[in-house]
Amino acid sequence: MNNATRVKKITLSGILLGFTVICVFLASVLPTSRLSLYAISSLFTAIIIIEFGTKAGWTFYAASAVLSAILIPRLEVLPYVVFFGVYGLFKLYFEKLKSRVLEYLLKFAYFNICLCLGFIFLKEFIMAGVELTAPVYIVAALMEIVFLVYDYVYTLFIRFYSSTLKPKLKI
Repeated sequence: MNNATRVKKITLSGILLGFTVICVFLASVLPTSRLSLYAISSLFTAIIIIEFGTKAGWTFYAASAVLSAILIPRLEVLPYVVFFGVYGLFKLYFEKLKSRVLEYLLKFAYFNICLCLGFIFLKEFIMAGVELTAPVYIVAALMEIVFLVYDYVYTLFIRFYSSTLKPKLKI
């Protein structure tokens, strides 16, 4: 790898790392739009994976998780660290499988594990200021629908970036 390529890689990674931390910070302090900001923060990992590969994606995730935890020492960092930040990497591995059914089973299994951990350990954070009038299983089912939409939008973003933005950016 020549110096110009290395500089581009470091520069893009640094800029996207900054955007990620800003999104996670805003998700931790704003009273609304938390899920949207976490979802946006997860898209930057996809750009790194597309541009520089899986190893760089893992490095970016680790750096963003550590930096977010240092700069935002609150429980609000956990959704990014546990689910949103790493989802792009898991999505890549799951979608390499030959079976579409197995792919979605693994995606939903991962999501449901994270959701259960959230309900068990972070009930106060997830339900901050919200009075549940519906049973937990209905809330979980609705969250699974939201996850399905998130996964679909994530796929659309990857296609849009790969087909439209990447050729124009010439990174």
